[in-house]
Amino acid sequence: MNSLNERVEGALQQIRPFLEADQGNISLVEVTDDLIAKVKLHGACKDCSMSYMTLKAGVEESIKKAVPEIKGVEAINLLQENS
Repeated sequence: MNSLNERVEGALQQIRPFLEADQGNISLVEVTDDLIAKVKLHGACKDCSMSYMTLKAGVEESIKKAVPEIKGVEAINLLQENS
């Protein structure tokens, strides 16, 4: 059985081509003990005004579909900028 991190990374691999098409990317930072996947957005995704929607509608849905144990997804660099 793959670890949670490996399974989340696999889900990210599935959506990465769509982000790269818009000059962006994403990386997994960690999966917390309370099952939150913390990610970091890179390139155009980091500064795009639609980043939060992309994160919630695209990334989070894809991860939760592939790894149902995950309770949520947070982008650490979006949280820092918006807090």
